[in-house]
Amino acid sequence: MKSVAVFCGSNSGTDPLYREAALHAGRVVAERGLTLVYGGGHRGLMGAVADAALEAGGTVHGVITEYLKSRELMHQKIQTCEVVDTMAERKHRFAELCDAFLVLPGGIGTLEETGDMWSRAQLGGLRKPIGIVNTNGFYDTFLAQIDRMIADGFLPMQQKEWLFVSEDVGATLDALARYEPSEVSKWI
Repeated sequence: MKSVAVFCGSNSGTDPLYREAALHAGRVVAERGLTLVYGGGHRGLMGAVADAALEAGGTVHGVITEYLKSRELMHQKIQTCEVVDTMAERKHRFAELCDAFLVLPGGIGTLEETGDMWSRAQLGGLRKPIGIVNTNGFYDTFLAQIDRMIADGFLPMQQKEWLFVSEDVGATLDALARYEPSEVSKWI
């Protein structure tokens, strides 16, 4: 594993633990020599994770849309920031540039990006692991919804196992590095 895409909020949230977790994640990614791929912004948890990676001597590669760049949201201090036209292109570049995905707390965009990459894996188009850092139980209800999908016959149990969940960034990155893709049919 040489690079990891981080999905997280463009806001910081109300609990200072979320920002602390983003700063820690950025430092750990850099200390492990991994390139941080992310949304290219300077605000919220996205800015925090990028700033921490930079401060720890890491390499940061952003991918931002022209719309967000034009609103002066692009991080000016990262080594590389690609500008693309659409959010779909942005996610496509994330998938091309990284070897794994790391999910921190965030809003609907974070959930959408995570769901998109997981759905691509389900359909066989992407075989890259997804790690969820469950800071302060932030993703507990999301994980409960996944259990409901399994119980009600909408998702095979094995596809939940494609997600690595931990409160510890290091343990999550370790699991992502050990990932071996498995074939599981979407249809039950």
